[in-house]
Amino acid sequence: MEKTANVWKANLVNGLILGLIGVVYTLVLWFLDLTFNKNLGYIFILAEVVILFFLVKSYRDNYMHGMITYGQALGAGVIIFLYATILTSIFSYLLNTVIDPGLMQKGLAVQEQVLLDRGMTQDQVDAALKVAGKMMKPAISIPMGLVINMFFGLIISLIVAAFVRKEGNPLIETPQQ
Repeated sequence: MEKTANVWKANLVNGLILGLIGVVYTLVLWFLDLTFNKNLGYIFILAEVVILFFLVKSYRDNYMHGMITYGQALGAGVIIFLYATILTSIFSYLLNTVIDPGLMQKGLAVQEQVLLDRGMTQDQVDAALKVAGKMMKPAISIPMGLVINMFFGLIISLIVAAFVRKEGNPLIETPQQ
């Protein structure tokens, strides 16, 4: 009887790889003072899709004997993203509380300018920033960030799983290794 790999253990390293890439990317943006550049954020989302593709493919080839169903690939992608999200959330907390405690205020200043550029009145901007300021407290932003990142991780995993899946012929016995 063939034993299958535990998907949680098998993808721990893959999740840490994706998470560390996210941490390094965030640090580079922070050092270059580009933390609030939306276009670079979109580029990283595209990079996450490509990286997740190769990580799930690696799981398929190294632990699943080259065959994986869509559901298994989706599950592996979500688990990889969960590990990465936990790691990046811890780093985000450290960045905003220890490394650069003023980063939240910089974010609010950027948001204020965006709202003013949209033509909002100062009273509307002040009300929006008051709500945004409450949402940026770590007790709220960390759990909310986890949920939002996992939602995007699910979407990305749905896409990646379609390209990574590789199902064999069920009538042909797979070789045991």
